[in-house]
Amino acid sequence: MTEKDIDIENEETLNEEPVAETDKEAEASEDIENSENSKEAEEEESDPLEKAQKEIEELKTQMLYKVAEFDNYRKRTLKERAELILNGGEKFITAILPIIDDMERAIENGTKTDDPEVLREGMNLIHQKFIKTLEAQGVSTIETENADFDTDVHEAVAMVPGMGDDKKGKVIDCLQKGYKLNDKVIRHAKVAVGQ
Repeated sequence: MTEKDIDIENEETLNEEPVAETDKEAEASEDIENSENSKEAEEEESDPLEKAQKEIEELKTQMLYKVAEFDNYRKRTLKERAELILNGGEKFITAILPIIDDMERAIENGTKTDDPEVLREGMNLIHQKFIKTLEAQGVSTIETENADFDTDVHEAVAMVPGMGDDKKGKVIDCLQKGYKLNDKVIRHAKVAVGQ
């Protein structure tokens, strides 16, 4: 063999060796890819669990915020309700204060006069003003004159026999007036009913 032949053989072996190395590299890269794929598969398997845990934490946080918000709403509502109960009559009291002023003036002027007619007239004016103020606040008188007896608005305190068939079940006399506040009975009218 000549040197050329040796060189050619060396070249062939050189050419063969890189091919063999390339196969080994390919196998190694396949192993790396397989290990990466198995890692990705493991990550994907653990990923849904982590995602679910993160979602659970987010839902817990949202629930805590909603519970706190509802608790604040409940406390605010209770406070407003308590204030309404304490100060709810303010409008009504403000409306009747002028009537109290009128009564005080009538009492003061009553000592200056001996005429009972003047006192009676003053009391009637104050009474009318008071009734108008009550009506403005939604208070109304329950009608009893010639009315049929109604247990929703009347309270029978006496039964009057022998009044005739036309007075049977009718209100004969009103012993105490009844009142409604915005169509709700706040005091039943005490009446005598024909039997």
